[in-house]
Amino acid sequence: MKCVVLAAGEGKRMHPLTYTRPKVMLPVCNKPLLEWNLENTKKAGINEFVFIIAYKSEMVRNYFTDGSPWNVSIEYVNQGKALGTAHAIGTVEKFVDDFLVISGDTIFGSNDIKKMIKTPQSMGLVEVNNASAYGIVECKDNQVKKIYEKMTDPFTNIINAGIYHFSPSIFTYIKKTPKSARGEYEITDSINMHAQSETIKAVDLQEWRDVVYPWHLLDITEDIMKHYHFENKGTLHNGSTISNNIAIGKGTQILPGSCIEGPVIIGENCKIGPNCYIRPYTCIGDNCHIGNACEVKNTIIFNNSNVPHQNYVGDSIIGEGCNLGAGTKVANLRLDKEPIHFISNDMRISSERRKLGAIIGDNVQTGINSSINIGSNIGNHVIIGPGRVINGEIKPNTYLI
Repeated sequence: MKCVVLAAGEGKRMHPLTYTRPKVMLPVCNKPLLEWNLENTKKAGINEFVFIIAYKSEMVRNYFTDGSPWNVSIEYVNQGKALGTAHAIGTVEKFVDDFLVISGDTIFGSNDIKKMIKTPQSMGLVEVNNASAYGIVECKDNQVKKIYEKMTDPFTNIINAGIYHFSPSIFTYIKKTPKSARGEYEITDSINMHAQSETIKAVDLQEWRDVVYPWHLLDITEDIMKHYHFENKGTLHNGSTISNNIAIGKGTQILPGSCIEGPVIIGENCKIGPNCYIRPYTCIGDNCHIGNACEVKNTIIFNNSNVPHQNYVGDSIIGEGCNLGAGTKVANLRLDKEPIHFISNDMRISSERRKLGAIIGDNVQTGINSSINIGSNIGNHVIIGPGRVINGEIKPNTYLI
């Protein structure tokens, strides 16, 4: 059996982080989303993969190559123009027989994948608190009857989890699938046709972690850290203090006066300190510097970024190659303690979070004493001058001097 992985999309709702990488390459605990799925699928017993790619496909190819570092084989199919999930799956007809399909930007647990493998002609389902953003699934006697896309007032909280076990018969229905209202060929429409003539079994999932908006990376990182295998391969200098559940990569130096309160993950070749405070559920990539008198809390920092001098960063995501000038502070709590809104692609979205700092794209630089307000969206290659106060959405390649 082969596993077909849908990895072609940009993920526009993840802006500004996906301006410079496909959504499946967003890091969770210092590994791409797609790598978590590859490893979990391998644990479930599948070693042959077909990655469907398109947007910035070279990043996926360069990272995963032929799969040999994971002792699996990977074939690549370029979807070309993104015409929907049914179109994407239709491109692999000549590569597969009985096969699994998973969405590469959603993490599935190995036990759930095993259940899907054992259940031919099936679809994974999960129950969520708010189903309005997902495909709603009507079931009867453990069979899928119909999928309804994104209902404003859903009649159930059971949704399409984005994992399927198909036989070659699915391609018959894909070829009959018309374009949807948004101009794409949707696999859910293909399944609806399929379910009218053949049985599609419903499989309840228990280990499902979805990422829709940037702050969901904070949620999924916290969730995974609760079960993470922590290992220290770095160097602790005298005068540094660390608690339990700290992972430190090779070549990383924890300098005197640094206090790290776990769970925390720190990558390779980082310089931490002196005299900094790193608080729980922070994940720091490779080649980063957290410096003197800095405090970082519940934040994801991508590779090659620096928070070096008198900075505070809370409940935020900082992209790759960023540098915060001395005294830059990121706010993460409204004065009235109400949920924080986020503006992306000129649309205002409730994060439903009481605490949310900034989502910062790649290669952003701030000047000294910059202030970044709650829920700020800063695009890639933005330069912020000294003393500026930042609010809302800042488009990529903007200079605020």
